[in-house]
Amino acid sequence: MPPTAAQARRAAARAGVIRPRPLRTQLALAAWVYGVVVPAVWLLTRAGRAGSKLGWALRKRERAAAARDPFRGYVPGPQDVFVVTYPKSGTNWMLQIVHQLLHHGCGVFEHVHDVVPWPDVRAGPWFLRSHAIPLARAVGWRDAPEGRRVVKTHLPFERVPYAAAARYVVVIRDPKDVLVSSYHFVRDAVLGPGMPSVEAWHRMFLNGSSLGGSWGVHAAGWWAQRHRPNVKIVSFKALKRDLPGVVRSVAAFLGIDASEEVLAAVCAQASFEHMKRIDAKFRLGPLIPWRAPGAMLRRGAQGGAAELLTREQQRALDARVVGEMRLRGSDFPYDEFADPA
Repeated sequence: MPPTAAQARRAAARAGVIRPRPLRTQLALAAWVYGVVVPAVWLLTRAGRAGSKLGWALRKRERAAAARDPFRGYVPGPQDVFVVTYPKSGTNWMLQIVHQLLHHGCGVFEHVHDVVPWPDVRAGPWFLRSHAIPLARAVGWRDAPEGRRVVKTHLPFERVPYAAAARYVVVIRDPKDVLVSSYHFVRDAVLGPGMPSVEAWHRMFLNGSSLGGSWGVHAAGWWAQRHRPNVKIVSFKALKRDLPGVVRSVAAFLGIDASEEVLAAVCAQASFEHMKRIDAKFRLGPLIPWRAPGAMLRRGAQGGAAELLTREQQRALDARVVGEMRLRGSDFPYDEFADPA
């Protein structure tokens, strides 16, 4: 007798392969979006309170996620290379670069989260909690040429376990571009007609209550660790400007003696054109039955905030972030990572 769909999913999970979430989960999410979120956003927008109320809800969710602590008790080892980003900051791009370097340009996967654990989701939204292979089952690194694996996280420094034996690659992107990218992603992948207005999304960013919390807190916290020998900060601008140079520098940081042939293979695997072709390998998968999964790579642009934001909104976000950095006593060089409006 052939296995049932549920048995096949359980077997796949034991093997470390993540399968699409079942239809009942998709229907439950659809009921929540269309039965709760859409009317709530409509009412809050009419009352002019969408930004403040949604920001409050996201802050509450972040506090609950922090209390669940997805890394609780985990001590990183020399096998761990953390790729750290604020959401929508070139995460999958750097995951691909590091994974391919660790596999000498020959890394193969059906979905990135079959091989890359993402502990954050264990404390995240209910519909994502089985999206990535758990740390304990991500043991493919034992057969990898470099004997290491990638671990993905969007968390601030204070919530990521630190160990001198591990490595941390942090990508920082212009917050204005992050705002635009996250708006398109959340609308297309999850909320659809329940997506708040651009003005409300902008207000949430200003108040530090968007998907990843405060962008300034995240960037300043990791920037303060840049002097540690096992922490490397990479700007999204540099990735756009000089991909081969970044790949070479990340390889050196990881202590990988990569040949020119391997470096060229990694660059080819990490080119925007190739990443766009294999976008399905990085997506969240079907979330709502009648909607196509949102693309993970949309434009990959630097300096494209004018697509959604007015000049005044861009300047307001720049000013808020710079002011927040000063209050924290951070020497973060904002202009090196962001294009002033």
